[in-house]
Amino acid sequence: MLAIIRDAGWPIWPLLVTSVLTLALIIERLLSLRRERILPIGLLDEVLGLVRQRQVTVENVNRLEANSPLGKVLAAGLRSRKLPRERTQESLEYAGGVAAHDLGRYVGALGTIAAIAPLMGLFGTVVGMIEIFGAYSPTGSDPAQLARGISIALYNTGFGILIAIPAMVFYRYLRARIDAYVLDMEHAAWRLLDTIHGAEA
Repeated sequence: MLAIIRDAGWPIWPLLVTSVLTLALIIERLLSLRRERILPIGLLDEVLGLVRQRQVTVENVNRLEANSPLGKVLAAGLRSRKLPRERTQESLEYAGGVAAHDLGRYVGALGTIAAIAPLMGLFGTVVGMIEIFGAYSPTGSDPAQLARGISIALYNTGFGILIAIPAMVFYRYLRARIDAYVLDMEHAAWRLLDTIHGAEA
């Protein structure tokens, strides 16, 4: 591995840093976007039960808000439960938008890495080509410098693509997971909205 890094030249270092960052972002988002952390099982039914039994208290709402992203959305609905339906819906929609934004944190960075990693590899290729052309002179060519230029070009190109592929795969996977969570939170918000204003009708 060290021999590859040496042969790839200095352009490989930004790619190595990018690869570490990519791995860290993927692990962090996979852990943070576990379903049980976003949409705890039974939370919606518990909240609907509190509404039907008219047992909504400030303590319950504060505890719910600290529970999860879904809890924050439902807590916003409970705080505005005595307002007209339209105002309660606006509160739920705003809280849902904030929750969706928080869920997407760092995911855009993966998309950016997927786009720029091949360009970083291409930059290494250009540096390698400069080395190759530098190997030629009127008196002949330097085989060692020629080989080094080829190594720099190929290693950087390959490593850039190697970083971009998993970054793009996980970017699309995490975006799809977030979209599914947002849809589930919207469904839960509508159920809460109907329960609140149905119970008061």
